[in-house]
Amino acid sequence: MAARDDIRLTLRSADPVTWERSDGLVDYPDAMALMDAHVDAIARGTEPERIWLLEHPPLYTAGTSAHDEDLVERERFPVFRTGRGGQYTYHGPGQRVAYVMLDLKRRGSDVRAFVAGLEQWVIDTLDQFNVKGERREDRVGVWVRRGAREDKIAAIGIRVRHWVTFHGISINVEPDLAHFGGIVPCGIREHGVTSLVDLGLPVTMADLDVALKRSFRPIFG
Repeated sequence: MAARDDIRLTLRSADPVTWERSDGLVDYPDAMALMDAHVDAIARGTEPERIWLLEHPPLYTAGTSAHDEDLVERERFPVFRTGRGGQYTYHGPGQRVAYVMLDLKRRGSDVRAFVAGLEQWVIDTLDQFNVKGERREDRVGVWVRRGAREDKIAAIGIRVRHWVTFHGISINVEPDLAHFGGIVPCGIREHGVTSLVDLGLPVTMADLDVALKRSFRPIFG
């Protein structure tokens, strides 16, 4: 599918989006509790929209479409059931997770446009490192061509409550790619996974964070 460079979610007010970065590894249940509370506060109008950048300890999450047979090694890492869309995915050190808490009522109340915006955000971010990320109609996430094969470099999974989004994206910077072997990532068996460092790019988490911020505003305001 061709890149959609015209994606922009029209913003209806100039209220700023707050960015937060957590150092160290954030336990998944703690992150979910904080995100739940903040999403409700955004819906009430008592807190600003928020982008939260973090890393988790090694774990697997199961989205609403996850199939039990895709959890290959049940005892390898903790497994968390979550309300986001999608199937199984891995989170761990060296992977940048960006939890995206935005009020879609400010951006046209269009969930499909929001997901397309997330994809374009990842693609534009990777482009700053001369990596061509691509979307696929039949596969979630962002993909990189590697000769005859395609590898997944970023995952996307969201949930919407009261028109406020949560969960978001994860981009592989330098995770242990062997850890993906305990699941069938997103239910896709025919393709692999990769990372920026696996592609030969010595990108740091700080480098990626700068690129994420630079790419965000043209799409989301």
